[in-house]
Amino acid sequence: MPHPVHDDEDSLPPPAPFWHRLNTFFGFPLQGTPLLYALLLAASSLLVFPLGHVISLPLAALVVILGLVLAISRYGFKVMALGARGIFRAADYPHRMEEDVTALPWKLFVVLVAQGFVAGLVQRLFGETLGFVATGAVSLVMPATVIVLLLTGSAFAALNPARLWDTMAVVGWPYLLLFFFLYLLNGSMGFGAVFVITKIGRTVAIPLLAFVVVYFSWVMFALLGYVIYQHHRAFGIELLPGGEADEGRPQLTPEQQMQRAADKEVARLVAAGDVPAALALAYEAQRTDPYSLPAQRRYHRVLLLSDKTPTLLDHGRRFIEQLVREAQVSEALRVYQACRGKDEAFAPEGSASTFALARHAWQGGDAREALRLLNGFDKRFRGDPLVPQVYELAARALVQGLGKPKMALPILQQLERRHPDSEATREVRWMLRDVVVSEGSGAAPAKA
Repeated sequence: MPHPVHDDEDSLPPPAPFWHRLNTFFGFPLQGTPLLYALLLAASSLLVFPLGHVISLPLAALVVILGLVLAISRYGFKVMALGARGIFRAADYPHRMEEDVTALPWKLFVVLVAQGFVAGLVQRLFGETLGFVATGAVSLVMPATVIVLLLTGSAFAALNPARLWDTMAVVGWPYLLLFFFLYLLNGSMGFGAVFVITKIGRTVAIPLLAFVVVYFSWVMFALLGYVIYQHHRAFGIELLPGGEADEGRPQLTPEQQMQRAADKEVARLVAAGDVPAALALAYEAQRTDPYSLPAQRRYHRVLLLSDKTPTLLDHGRRFIEQLVREAQVSEALRVYQACRGKDEAFAPEGSASTFALARHAWQGGDAREALRLLNGFDKRFRGDPLVPQVYELAARALVQGLGKPKMALPILQQLERRHPDSEATREVRWMLRDVVVSEGSGAAPAKA
């Protein structure tokens, strides 16, 4: 059966649920660059005093608070955007971002005002009970609102109930858990603020209060970014190369990113029914980079979908050799079986690869496949140093795999005749000790 062309990411384990990575979110604001920036923002809150001498203190406080909220939100959206694309460490942040998050804080403000207006209107028109329900609904959709705003950059989309529902459906039931965590974080920020205000002097309290707000805000943005990353395929988000990999998930290097893009293009052409174009693209990629396993793998898969059997078999022999050299024997065996499905006479090209495939088949419990690979080995590779080991493996497949020790007697005779002092001969002699005695052969070497 032909192997489908697919994105390599299909074979990767899914990202861990966000509740398994809470330490990542709480630790983010304490990384080098975010921590320095948070301390700078906290210290800048003291500008309220000198500014209060120029303008009134309440107006100075309003200006400073708006500036802090804007700075906290802009960096928070940056944290969220990069987290959504698989980068969770500030040290890995690129110098330039594709997303422009500059306007998102203002758009979020517009959305919050609009949602608050609707909730207030419901309360005014239908009473406090329905007003309370509306307020609860606005709170419940808040995580989805911020996610949609980041993904689309549109305040109108963030106000669209259908778009919000679709986002919540992508996350699934953990959305309620996400809401609960964000609610706790928001409550923790409020509790910390009250503690700072009531227990600490004003001069120290203001920057400390600002730091508390910065810390919990960025924890929440980091959490939302990871939730998008967790469902990035459903949201249509492409991961960035060089980001921190989730536990058990290999990092995406620029080379891997390029291979994934090529896989997607070939898959698109195949899905559109244009196999010749997909084959041409896959052929050129493996021709220009013959040592790339992903490129060879892609070409093999498309060849299986084509009618070019001779080309498939020729490439299959070379691909098997490369896979065995790279210690990818399981895949090499699958390539062999796929090629043999097209031509029963197909055989690997080299002696080492043939023996490696046979040994792997035997270790996997397929004695018949091992024997099929080893059949005629001594004639194809006459004088090869692997011949004694091949004889021993064939004897094991017959004795221990198929339970036919008598069929292995000719193998012992060949070993006794050609390799009497080899370790393989001693192993096969021991395996067939009972058969040799019952046959009355005395394990005597056969005549040449």
